[in-house]
Formats: sequence, C-alpha cells, structure tokens
Amino acid sequence: MRKGPKGILLMNLGTPKSADNGDVFTYLNEFLTDGRVIDLPWLKRQLLVRGIIVPFRYKNSAKTYRAIWDPKTGSPLMHHSMNLLKKVREKLPDGYVVDLGMRYQQPSLELALNKLKEQNISELIVLPLYPQNASSSTGTGLQKVMEIVSKWTNIPTLKMINNFCDDEGFIDSFIAKIQEHDIKSYDHVLFSYHGLPLKHILDGDASGKHCRQESANGCCDELTETNQFCYRAQCSASTRAFVSKLGLQKGQYSMSFQSRLGKEEWVKPYTIEEIERLAQAGKKKVLVVCPAFTADCLETVYEITVEYQDEFEKFGGEKLQLVESLNDSDKWVDTVLEMVTE
Repeated sequence: MRKGPKGILLMNLGTPKSADNGDVFTYLNEFLTDGRVIDLPWLKRQLLVRGIIVPFRYKNSAKTYRAIWDPKTGSPLMHHSMNLLKKVREKLPDGYVVDLGMRYQQPSLELALNKLKEQNISELIVLPLYPQNASSSTGTGLQKVMEIVSKWTNIPTLKMINNFCDDEGFIDSFIAKIQEHDIKSYDHVLFSYHGLPLKHILDGDASGKHCRQESANGCCDELTETNQFCYRAQCSASTRAFVSKLGLQKGQYSMSFQSRLGKEEWVKPYTIEEIERLAQAGKKKVLVVCPAFTADCLETVYEITVEYQDEFEKFGGEKLQLVESLNDSDKWVDTVLEMVTE
C-alpha cells in the first residue's frame, strides 16, 4: 500500500506580531493566560494576568522588544526559526514534508498542522525546539497539537520528541558555537537556562518524594527512571555533557536559571545572583551559554547582553559574552534532520 509523506512539525514558543504596544499586549495575554504557564484556577489566572500583570508590564515589554527588533527581519526568534525551516526543507529526503508552528501567535500550530494535513500525511512527527522538557514549554505545545489533531477525521501515526537535552548532535552543535570564542580568555563559563517555578518541578515528580531541589542531595546528578522528565535534571544533564566535551574542571563553570517572573520561588540558583557571586569572586570576563534556547530571542540578546551586563558591571565585573544560539547553523540543521528522520 502506498502511503502519504511523513509530516514534520517544528514548534517554538512564538513572538509578538510586531514590537508595537498593542501586539505585545495581545501576545502576553495569550501566553500568560495559558494554564500550563501560570497554573492557577481559570478565573484567578484571568484576573491576575489581564487585570494586573499585562496592563502593568506590556509597555515595558514592548520597549525591550523594540530594542531587539530588526526593521527588515523583525523578531530574532521568528527570523531564525523561518531560516531553520527553509534549510531543513531544502535538505529533507524524499517522503517527508515539514512546516513550522508557534504555540502563541503566528504562524499558529493550527495553520502549520493544516498545511501538513492537506498533504495527506501518513505520519506526524512533532519536534518542539526546546532541548529540555517543561510543562510550560514542551507540555503546552504538545497538548495543543493533540487538541488540534484529535478533531481530524483521519488521525495519522503520531510521534512526539519529548526532549533532546543530551542528544549528541545538539551538544556538538552548541559546542561548535562555544568554540567560536577563546574559552581560555574567560574567567568562567556560565550555563544559564530559562527559569521555572519551583512548583512546576515538584508537581512533575510522579513519586511525590524524589525531588529535593538541592544539588547537594544528588537528585539531579544523573537522569534516572524517576527524574527522567524533570526539567532541572535535564538541564544538569546538558551541562554535564558540555563540560565533559569542553574539558572544564570544577570551579571553571556553573549553572543557573534566568527570566524569573513574580515573587514565587523559582528553580535556583538564579542567574542574577550567580553573576553577582562571580563578580564578587573577582571574575571579570564570563562566557554565557544559554542551552535552553535553540534560537536567539529576547531572553538571550536582551536579558543577557543588556540587563545582566549592566548588573554585572555594577557588581564589579566587566564583560558577559553571550554565545550565539544554534539558530540556523548547518550543524544544527543536520541535527534536526537526524532527529526527525532517524
């Protein structure tokens, strides 16, 4: 029996349509009212986001988006994602089709999935472009895909890639980016991952007793059957893989978490506190790697290079050098192809 092509969905978070106040306002409302992002009861979440967080935050957020917005290419995340799609499409073997969807805003997941559906796909392979698994990123995206596909009359074979935190191709792709810098000229290497509310980590512990959140307890020192879905454990696995290949020794690197929102306790250590510690320890030049992001975005090109750079200087440091993300680098394109076609 002749089957239709295998469809590949590349999925990322999303970005405002423009850096204008209104478009950022719309984007933040959609993003922050997602129950997997802020896990409060529906009414309380709506009142908090639409009544307090977004009205007080959107203008400042729009200002930061304008600082990174390119007049020709727009959002860095969208620009790099579309370039990745183009290169993957050009190198795909026969029998595959691919499209890109964003969890929030455009191009939407529904639009991308419908394009694949129209090509009569026999199988759907979903690749969230998040190396480490979290309910508020991978989880919400996969849930949305299932909601959309569940309404189709004909549902193809469905395969979802949950994470690739220690995939060798992913690690090597980032290593290549890191090695574009002279590591020996830096006092320290900081692996800064996107933060996550502590509650999300604890809720994800199916055993109800494994997660300790303290690295001294060793619960994140290796990926096991029990913590296989733990975001912090997967971040630790990524860090260990980088450190091993780079030959870094204890004291030459550290791991932290950025982008904290609100007063709730998040996964520690916080990046802002880690750069203060490094500055006070006499570290002047720090190389910063952000392995939770496969495409440069607000959290890398602004939060690290502008906000944290300013703070680092206040603490007595000199330079936080951001390592460019994978974006549409050839090695990363080949890795994506391998993950979705192997």
